[in-house]
Amino acid sequence: MARYQVILAYDGTHFMGSQRQANSRTVQGELEKALCKLGWSQRSVLIAGRTDTGVHASGQVAAFDLEWSHAEDQLLRALNANLPADLAVREARVAAEDFHPRFDAVSRRYRYSLFSQPIRDPLRENLAWRTWPTVDGALLAQTALLLTGTHDFAAFGSPTSPKGTTVRTVMKAEWRPVEEDEWQFEIQADAFLYRMVRRLVFVQVAIAQGKASADAVARILAGQAADPARELPAGLAPAHGLTLVEVTY
Repeated sequence: MARYQVILAYDGTHFMGSQRQANSRTVQGELEKALCKLGWSQRSVLIAGRTDTGVHASGQVAAFDLEWSHAEDQLLRALNANLPADLAVREARVAAEDFHPRFDAVSRRYRYSLFSQPIRDPLRENLAWRTWPTVDGALLAQTALLLTGTHDFAAFGSPTSPKGTTVRTVMKAEWRPVEEDEWQFEIQADAFLYRMVRRLVFVQVAIAQGKASADAVARILAGQAADPARELPAGLAPAHGLTLVEVTY
């Protein structure tokens, strides 16, 4: 018996999130079904991070114990032969016997994609948020700079446990243009609150459309806002623009 670490990629469109749920199609559930066909008999696989319904991944990490007498590349092929078309194992390797993909992680990196057009674009809208009016790329970049460092992000997400802290350290937060009308936001942090990235993107887009002020974000992160909920517009960026890109150890 050995512990294996795998990197997963999936299109989240038809998954009800990554975490196993009764009577719902999830990433964990499909991975466990595939493992059962290989003789796996454990109770649950371990996953690095929870992704919501509709969120994608190119670097999700999972771990499981399995009696496997073949090479790692053969495990990768066997799993992919039994997984659905919208879920794949990109890498598979033996890990330390106590490896935990969630608790051993030192950072996670997400990417959010959006484009600005007044008319829907069916070829792009499964993987990016279509916004209109257009966004000001310079304002996106300026606002993202405010996010780096250690801050209380309570105004931008929910704690991951009832008594959990809302303080997080963001190592990287930046926007880059991809096409004339398309931008990608990359953010890396030691950990994330629930829906934190989608909330941050929504606020930044509101600022870049002239609907809110970056000064409000600065005041909130500095702990100087009397009522953060009234400082910024409510809302979340759609899930389908978000991808979990990497978990580092």
